[in-house]
Amino acid sequence: MIPTAVEARIPFLDLVSGNVALEDRLVSVLKRALATAGFVGGPVVEEFERAFGAYCGTQYCIGVGSGTDALRFALLAAGVTSGDAVITACNTFIATAEAISQAGAQPAFVDVDENTANIDPAKIQHFLDTECSIDAHGTLRTRMQGLRVKAVVPVHLYGQPADMDPIREIAARYQLEVVEDACQAHGAKYFSRECRQWQQVGSLGRAAAFSFYPGKNLGACGEAGAVTTNDAALGHKVRMLRDHGQEHKYHHRFEGYNGRLDSIQAGFLRVKLEYLDEWNRQRRAHAKWYDEHFSGAAGRVRTIAEPANVYSVYHLYVVRVPERDRLRQYLASRLIETGIHYPVPLHLQEAYRRLGLSVRDFPVAERLASSILSLPMFPGLQAEQQRRVFEAVMSGLTLGQ
Repeated sequence: MIPTAVEARIPFLDLVSGNVALEDRLVSVLKRALATAGFVGGPVVEEFERAFGAYCGTQYCIGVGSGTDALRFALLAAGVTSGDAVITACNTFIATAEAISQAGAQPAFVDVDENTANIDPAKIQHFLDTECSIDAHGTLRTRMQGLRVKAVVPVHLYGQPADMDPIREIAARYQLEVVEDACQAHGAKYFSRECRQWQQVGSLGRAAAFSFYPGKNLGACGEAGAVTTNDAALGHKVRMLRDHGQEHKYHHRFEGYNGRLDSIQAGFLRVKLEYLDEWNRQRRAHAKWYDEHFSGAAGRVRTIAEPANVYSVYHLYVVRVPERDRLRQYLASRLIETGIHYPVPLHLQEAYRRLGLSVRDFPVAERLASSILSLPMFPGLQAEQQRRVFEAVMSGLTLGQ
């Protein structure tokens, strides 16, 4: 079908409007950096670290160069090293697994929950029961390769917290570190039945990694990331890891990395942090509208469930549909942009062929990969745009029958 003349393109994500609205404040950040030559580290970075740590409910926040840096450094600081295995979901962006590998460990993939698309605590337990054992020294190891099982990285996929109470219970029982991949979940919350309170993502494990890539809920104007933690020693080590292993200038305790956060990005993020909660409220309102309208399309459109004990910030709004690729093509013909997050689970990627995994090893993730479609979702999404998206989805599905 050819779009009518009055129809305008609906972007999958609008990265322009928010920055334009804040242009004067963002330009002032740049002018300050130019006037002071404060380009890397310094007071602007420290100010953002204090603000974002407080926002996440943690004592420490360490700004770094990217979300991948954040997860790698958090794992290294938590003691992950060569010969270790780290449990994580197989339906995440490759950076999750890359950070594990770059810390010297091997990713141990497990399947996910059919309703939430997040890592399934029962599958973690199944992996530990069937593929691991305790050696003579009391160390939990994988049976096939003898790797020490050191940590679990729950991914808060699409902006929705993973089910952390059972994950933390399993981790405590087996003495595993918990490092959150919170790169899509700035501002999300989890109600812990164990703690009887809402807890902010970023404070749910020993450490958490955030990405501030431009398209995130809190996005920089370039690459940026952060580690949050309540562990002083871990935070101190991350600070050294990001800066060539330096404790003081030219005094290197170990080999580190060049993973610092520059002050211009930190300044941009500090400005935008003031608006994050409102932007997230808008995302949730858009998601509620989608949910209510798609609820009448049971059997044709399946939405990602939001359990009662989570507060999702809808970094992405994802549905499951039949003939996903045909529908996506139809929506494109209606000038509606969409995405797929993620079309190939990590266990089927060429990069992880060495793990010896194959089709049907993680059936839920594979079913998701073949049916998920990410619809337009951003704070400034207009009611008329949402209506067009909904009507086009329903029309496209009807045409495919």
